[in-house]
Amino acid sequence: MPTVCETVDLTSFSLLGIRVDTLDRSGIVRAVADSIASGKRSVIANHNMHSLFMYYHDAKVREFFSVAEYIHIDGMSLVMIGRMMGMPLKREHRTTYLDLLPAVASEAAKCGWRIFFLGSKPNVGARAAVALRNEYPGLQIRTHHGHFNPDRWGKENQSVLAEINAYAPHILVVGMGMPRQELWILENRQTLQANVILPGGAIMDYIAGAVPTPPRWLGPLGLEWFYRLLTEPARLSRRYLLEPWFVLGKIAGQYLRGGQQVAAAGIPRRELKP
Repeated sequence: MPTVCETVDLTSFSLLGIRVDTLDRSGIVRAVADSIASGKRSVIANHNMHSLFMYYHDAKVREFFSVAEYIHIDGMSLVMIGRMMGMPLKREHRTTYLDLLPAVASEAAKCGWRIFFLGSKPNVGARAAVALRNEYPGLQIRTHHGHFNPDRWGKENQSVLAEINAYAPHILVVGMGMPRQELWILENRQTLQANVILPGGAIMDYIAGAVPTPPRWLGPLGLEWFYRLLTEPARLSRRYLLEPWFVLGKIAGQYLRGGQQVAAAGIPRRELKP
């Protein structure tokens, strides 16, 4: 993994009009460090087949991705689709939060970054925070469950915002499921006192042991989804068995209408520096 003094090349690609960045796990950690060191605010989003399904169906989700400073890949299927379209993507360009959050937590413990996790059921996030502190001594992390009324100007949401801002985290991880977490970030990002905001899904449920964790060797093979489907069929069957066909149909349609001319258009964006 690069040290905080190294640079990381970053290129954006258009997946038939949908932006993705060539960031591996170490590059994402570097983007976090860059945002904190420079004092700026960054939303680091991610795309997988489920997010593309939401992207095609919800204008607010599209708006969320339009304001994100970085968009990494969280789905081996997108790596494979991108490679078929000529993008120089590799297996390491797919990063899930099961692999990313430990790397971020390790760096946070070393650098003194404060992390706030918002999401999961009551007490689940707190259990995960204990596990992370035990794994990474010195880690500063606070949590708040995700079972509250997210109405922007409502009393509960304002109370949550006040709690986060009083802690002033360097990193805010929002794990309330897609697209609820993305829409909450979109509505509240200007109010939040956090350098980096990450939509983290069910990551703390896995760390707390509330949900079975897929073996890590399945990820590079593109089979992690199958393990999750077997362990949570009622919740995930639509996501993994139906939604991908819609997304693949949309991609194929756009490609056949001439999208291949822009599918692999790479745009160097920036180098991440301290």
